[in-house]
Amino acid sequence: MTPDRPDEASDDASTEQPPGTGRRFTFPSALTVLVLVTLAVWALAFVLPAGTYTRTPAGRPVQGSYHRHPSGQTFADRLTDLFLSPVNGLYGIKDAKTGVVGPDLAGELYGSAGVFLFVLAIGAFITVVFATGALDRGIGRLAHRLRDRGALLIAGVMAVFSLLGTVEGFAEETLGFYGLIVPLMLALGFDRLVATGAIILGAGIGVLCSTVNPFATGVASSAAEISLGDGIALRVAMWLVLTTVTIGYVIRYARRVRADPDRSLCGFLPGDRDHAQTAEEAVAPPPLTGLHKAVLVTVTLLFAFMIFSVIPWSGAVTGRADVPPYTFELDWSFPQLAAMFLVGAVLVGIVARMPEQRLSATFVQGAADFISPALVIVLARGVTVVMNNAKVTDTVLHSIEGVVSGTPAALFGVIVFIVNLPLAFLIPSTSGHATLAMPILAPLADFAGVTRAVVVTAWQAASGWMNLWVPTTAVIMGGISLAKIGYDRYLRFAAPLLALLFVLVCAFVALGAAVT
Repeated sequence: MTPDRPDEASDDASTEQPPGTGRRFTFPSALTVLVLVTLAVWALAFVLPAGTYTRTPAGRPVQGSYHRHPSGQTFADRLTDLFLSPVNGLYGIKDAKTGVVGPDLAGELYGSAGVFLFVLAIGAFITVVFATGALDRGIGRLAHRLRDRGALLIAGVMAVFSLLGTVEGFAEETLGFYGLIVPLMLALGFDRLVATGAIILGAGIGVLCSTVNPFATGVASSAAEISLGDGIALRVAMWLVLTTVTIGYVIRYARRVRADPDRSLCGFLPGDRDHAQTAEEAVAPPPLTGLHKAVLVTVTLLFAFMIFSVIPWSGAVTGRADVPPYTFELDWSFPQLAAMFLVGAVLVGIVARMPEQRLSATFVQGAADFISPALVIVLARGVTVVMNNAKVTDTVLHSIEGVVSGTPAALFGVIVFIVNLPLAFLIPSTSGHATLAMPILAPLADFAGVTRAVVVTAWQAASGWMNLWVPTTAVIMGGISLAKIGYDRYLRFAAPLLALLFVLVCAFVALGAAVT
C-alpha cells in the first residue's frame, strides 16, 4: 500500500536529478498549489463585486436573479477568513467575527468534516486489505494462470485493474505489479510497452470512468450536492465501453509486436528475448489460502453494499394498482459510509486473523497515510468558504451564466469536459480539483437544464484522461521507470488511444446531458 491515493500521486512525483545537472523545476504539490490558489482568490475578492442569486428552497440558484449584495466584511474580517481558511474548510465557519458555524444556501454546512473523515476511514480499510496480502496474491495467481494465453492474460489483468480503479481509485498500487507482469509479457513474446499499457491503462481507464470511486466520484458528488449514485447508469455504460476499447487497443498492439518484433515502439533490452524461452518456467505465486479467499469475498461484499446503499431503488412492490409505488433507498452519505468502512477494516482484520496489535497499528497507519488527500480536500473547501463569505462565488457564477444559458445540453457536457482539462493539470489532486471546481461548475448544470451528475461525470473523465499521460504523476513516471521504457515511447504508444478516448468521452457526456 502506498501513502497516497492515485489522485494524489502527483504530490510525491518528484524526479531525482542526475549528478551534475543542477536543479530543475519540479511541479509543486497539490497542497502548495491550493495555498497559492487560496491567496489568489482572497486577493481577487477585494476586486470582484459582491453579489448573490435568489435561490429555490432546495438551494439552487434561480437563473437571471443575480443582484449585487455587499458582503459587509471589513479588511479585518477578510484577513481572519484567510488565516482560518483551513479551519473553515473543515468545520464550515460562516461568520468571521463570531466564528458561528452556519448552513450554506443549500441547507448544508460549508465544511468538509464528513468527507475528511470518510477519506481517513477508507484509507484505513484499504490499508488493512493490502496488509492481508489477499489482493496482491489474487492478481498474481490470475496472471500466472493465464501466462500461456497472451490476449486472455492482457484482458484479465486489465479488467481486474479497471474494476478496482472504477470502485476505489486503484492506480498507484499498480506499481508493485511491474516485477510480475513485465517478465510474463516478455515470456509471451510481447515488449515492455504491452506490460506498461496493461497496467497503466487498465487501472487508469477504471479511474477515468469511476462509478463509485470515493476519491473521485464521491468527493465530486459531495461538492456538487448530489448523491454518489446519481448518474451511475451513464458511468457504468461508459466504463464498459471504454474499458473494452482500451483492452482491444493493447491486445492489437501486442499481437502486432509478437508477429513482427521490429514493429515494437520501445524495442527490446538485452536479455528481453530470452524470457520467451522460459515461459513454462515461471514460478507460480503461492496459492490463495482460505483466509485470502474469505478476505476477497468480504471486500467484494462491502463494495457491493456500498454501491447498493447509494443508489435509489424504485419499484412497485405492493402488487396493487391502487397503491402507488414507493422508492426504497438507504440514502447513505459520507457519515454512514465512513462508519461502514471503519467497521469493514476491523472485519477484514478479524477474517484474516490479524493479531490485535498488528490490526490496530495497520488501521492507524492507513488513516495516517491518507491524511494528505484529506488535507487537500480541506484546503480546497477553505477556498470555497473564503469566496462564499466574501459573496463572490455567485459573481463568478453569474459571469459565465450567459455562456451556458441557451447552450444545447449536449454541447454543455462537452464544454465542461474540455474546461476541466487544464484545471486537471494545474490541480493534479483529483480530490482537490473536485472540491475546488464543483461549487462553481455544478450550478451551471441548473442553468443549462441538465443534471449535476453530468458535470460530475464530465469532470472526472477530464481528470482521468489527463492522468493517463501527464508527467506529473507517480503512476506514469514511476511505471515507465519500473518498466524501463522512455516517456516519449509511452506517449507515442498511447497517443492514438488518448485521441480515441477523447472522442468517446465527449460522445458519452453529450449523450448523458442530452437525455437528462
